Amino acid sequence: MAFEGLSEKLGKVFKNLRGYGKLNEKTVNEAMREVKMALLEADVSYKVVKDFVKNVTDRAVGSEVMESLTPAQQVIDIVHDELCKLMGETNARIEFPSKPPCVIMMCGLQGAGKTTHSAKLAKYLKGMNRRPLLVACDIYRPAAIDQLKVVGEKAGVKVFEMGQEDPVKIARESIRFAKDNGHDVVILDTAGRLHIDEQLMEELQNIKGEVQPNEILLVVDSMTGQDAVNVAKSFNDLLDITGVILTKLDGDTRGGAALSVLAVTGKPVKFAGIGEKIDDLEQFHPDRMANRILGMGDMLSLIEKAKDSFDEKEAEKLAKKMQSNKFDMNDLLSQFEQIEKMGSISSILNMLPGVSGKIKEEDIDERKMPRTKAIILSMTKKERERPSLIDAKRKRRIAAGSGTRVEDVNNLLKQFDMMQKMMKQMGGKMKRGKIPRNLLKGLGGDINGLM
Repeated sequence: MAFEGLSEKLGKVFKNLRGYGKLNEKTVNEAMREVKMALLEADVSYKVVKDFVKNVTDRAVGSEVMESLTPAQQVIDIVHDELCKLMGETNARIEFPSKPPCVIMMCGLQGAGKTTHSAKLAKYLKGMNRRPLLVACDIYRPAAIDQLKVVGEKAGVKVFEMGQEDPVKIARESIRFAKDNGHDVVILDTAGRLHIDEQLMEELQNIKGEVQPNEILLVVDSMTGQDAVNVAKSFNDLLDITGVILTKLDGDTRGGAALSVLAVTGKPVKFAGIGEKIDDLEQFHPDRMANRILGMGDMLSLIEKAKDSFDEKEAEKLAKKMQSNKFDMNDLLSQFEQIEKMGSISSILNMLPGVSGKIKEEDIDERKMPRTKAIILSMTKKERERPSLIDAKRKRRIAAGSGTRVEDVNNLLKQFDMMQKMMKQMGGKMKRGKIPRNLLKGLGGDINGLM
């Protein structure tokens, strides 16, 4: 996950600070040197790091911290505040005009994920009850139009294209089409290049001059680190962008781009790409990102993901089944499918306070849930409803059908049996829609159990 290395290093700095009953200027300066090195290793711009460390130090050596009963916590609070300021103190949103359509011009270098994220943004806006239209303005890259059609279909959004026509004309005509057909958002997928050149910028400036977009969003690959910030600055100088979409924030990126973009360009990160699925785009929340960096988790994002992923009627039905001890393998399969909608297990765990930053992707076997699902799907309908029917012969068949071992089937049945016994003990005491902690222990105690 992004910021993993930074979170780990900052965690060590704050752990050391907690060892002091009181702080002095020397202690704070030593800690800030460590913070400075951690930020530089995370590929944050040197000037940004310098200003950040100075601001934190100036506040941390004040009497309010020095005389506090919890000085280390005060320093952490100051770092949190300054991180929020660095990434933006407010959540930057898309500015919708009073008169539709809202025209969003997507730009960026080739390979940054512009076409994919145009569709992801369209899907996101569709979820907000908007009627977006995707527009194919990239007439140069081979199969760019076909790619937009494919991702547009996945998003359930119409794609407007005019083949190899002039991109300026395509953009103009798409707005006319949107007005005539009730689309209130137009997303222009413009051409990219392998590097910034005069021809690219001239075309983008011509499109901007013709359609006067409400938003110009730059798609930047966060894996490129400091180069991403340089790209953002160049595009901003020439186009005056309104915001940035950072892609691949779920990958092994150091996170420097997210911490530097606003300070260098004056323009906020508005969205973050957090995975490969069409739904893997979320609004960028500076305060929540600061929480993740400092290992405080991100419960608000987790709750929002859960609301989007879990069916309320299904949850009520499940609660009743649990209370009456009628929970079977079909229900377990349904729960796995809903959890999968929320993202990877490691991403979910890293949103939990006290866990964020401490769980590494290599510590989580993301294949366990798909394997468990495969075992359940290899059972017959009767076997899922009554696992007690599964004898040695059936176990061998299920293992062969799911590509697993008989031992894996035995483990699942054993854990499921423990789960059912726990539910029977809890009976009517279970709160509606909630699974108590000791029930989770019955699943095997840790993430390497069923999941």
